[in-house]
Amino acid sequence: MGIWFLCKLSYQQQEENGKVTKVKEQYLIDAMSFTEAEARVYEELGSALPEFILQSVNKMNLQEIFHYEDQETWYKAKVVFIDVDEKTGKEKKTVNTMLVTADSVKQACERIEESLGTLMVTWQITDVGLTPIIEIFPYVDDRENNEDVRAFAEEVDLETGEVVAAAATSESSEPA
Repeated sequence: MGIWFLCKLSYQQQEENGKVTKVKEQYLIDAMSFTEAEARVYEELGSALPEFILQSVNKMNLQEIFHYEDQETWYKAKVVFIDVDEKTGKEKKTVNTMLVTADSVKQACERIEESLGTLMVTWQITDVGLTPIIEIFPYVDDRENNEDVRAFAEEVDLETGEVVAAAATSESSEPA
């Protein structure tokens, strides 16, 4: 699981009656850094919302995301995993934060129970609440989506370590 960033933005929207209102929205971005998260917000939303202001970018500590295609409403759940220390016999509790799409708190709990049901560890859902997250954008490796990316094969002189020849190859072909 990558690093998730909660990005809050605002923009002006004109209603049907002509009145202009300020809209605030939150999006979740999977990125490697704050800089990449900011860049991805503009990349993902720039064409749909050309004049928005990015208010904040904050790390969101998530252990699991359960996305169901039939829902767009995101719920945040706290799940406590309970483990017993074999040496001391004391319970150790670890709190995990998870997101799940559902149409109600009840369905969010059911979906988490379904997803975690096969675990051999004792756990309990301690909190579930509706989030203002509009959409999430998982990380997508550009190389998987870009057919123009080519691998480079290099021929190296073993004695000097210098590159003698470099050639672009298709990723599916073997380097020379």
